[in-house]
Amino acid sequence: MTEQSLTDAAPRALLRALFDAAVARADPAQVLADYLPPAPKGRIAVVGAGKAGASMAQAFEQVWSGTFQGLVLVPYGYQRPCRDIEIIEAGHPIPDAAGQAGAQRILTLAHSLGSDDLLLCLLSGGGSALLSLPLPGTCLKEKQAITRQLLSCGATIHEINTVRKHLSAIKGGRLAQAAYPARTTSLVISDVPGDDPATIASGPTTGDSTTCAHARAVLARYQINISPTISTLLQSDAAESPAAGELQLSRSALSIIGTAADALAAAGALAVSQGFDVINRGDREEGIARELARIHAQLLHTSHPASAHGRNTLFLSGGETTVAVRGAGKGGRNQEYLLALAIELGGRANTFAIACDTDGIDGASDAAGAIITPDSLARAARLGIDPHAYLARNDAGVFFEKLGDTIVTGPTYTNVNDFRAIACFQRRG
Repeated sequence: MTEQSLTDAAPRALLRALFDAAVARADPAQVLADYLPPAPKGRIAVVGAGKAGASMAQAFEQVWSGTFQGLVLVPYGYQRPCRDIEIIEAGHPIPDAAGQAGAQRILTLAHSLGSDDLLLCLLSGGGSALLSLPLPGTCLKEKQAITRQLLSCGATIHEINTVRKHLSAIKGGRLAQAAYPARTTSLVISDVPGDDPATIASGPTTGDSTTCAHARAVLARYQINISPTISTLLQSDAAESPAAGELQLSRSALSIIGTAADALAAAGALAVSQGFDVINRGDREEGIARELARIHAQLLHTSHPASAHGRNTLFLSGGETTVAVRGAGKGGRNQEYLLALAIELGGRANTFAIACDTDGIDGASDAAGAIITPDSLARAARLGIDPHAYLARNDAGVFFEKLGDTIVTGPTYTNVNDFRAIACFQRRG
């Protein structure tokens, strides 16, 4: 049985409620219907990919009255029952053969459409790995190897997807290109800082502003090992994705229906209703997880957050951090951020924090994230746990498991990226 202070119950409950409010705001059932296009003269084909894919498909089926056909790819474990839309589970974050086969079926369906038809794309975070369809000249095995390296080197999601788009037959606008002259409408839940449509799921229906030169620069920057075949492909016109303004993208429209900013606003509103002064640092905080933790700790130490009105203060932030993997531990970027934050805060009184991935899975763990309390380090010491050692081997997940401080939700069927909240209480007792 893990040790846990009973006096921490209220702050823990509050932090969990804030996270739940953020996730609820990104539920497709709450927002998707308002963005649906009018029915086409011809057929409608519903396709999609991402962690919110099945819940977006469900939301569509609940309100669409006409006939349609559909196919949506989701990660393993993200299946949800749909009446007519076929849901296929596939590999994430490492692509697999199931995703490749599903992506090929989606591309084939797009090619079959005519000028009176509509391709409705339901896209969300995770879609890039799921829509894995290598360009001629490369193969799934090579893409898997490159993906593993990019995910462990500290590259940002924009950088990773820049490479992905230039090795794909479906991403980087190529899906909308294949559907032309049919109309394409994309409904998107954003998991990327800044909500760039060309980066979310690697923008399969969006013109691409990056080039093969950008992809080569990313690979060189992180010293990613690639085969001569990939090197040659990235020097060719075949790997260049269609740019915005091209005729075959002229009938493609996109609406972002859920964002991290919306989720943070929902959590902030709840905190205000509970008497907090809220400082929202926005949804674009990126960088190495432990470095961001250091920045946040310095902010608390130097600003000594205390409400001028004697109220509690809450710091909110979103975005997507990265982890430079050096060890073989368990966990993800949110738990690594929290472990580093706990070390930096050093048991700071009356300060609690939560960090979770809104998709419900934080890296290589079963947890969405975790919570830290003022006595996290003291409890770890009593259990003989060295936080510095766990951080050094990227093992934050096991650290928080031993303290009983993980947050386990299972898949949330949505994804607006990382959620972080630091609560500073004026007095407790």
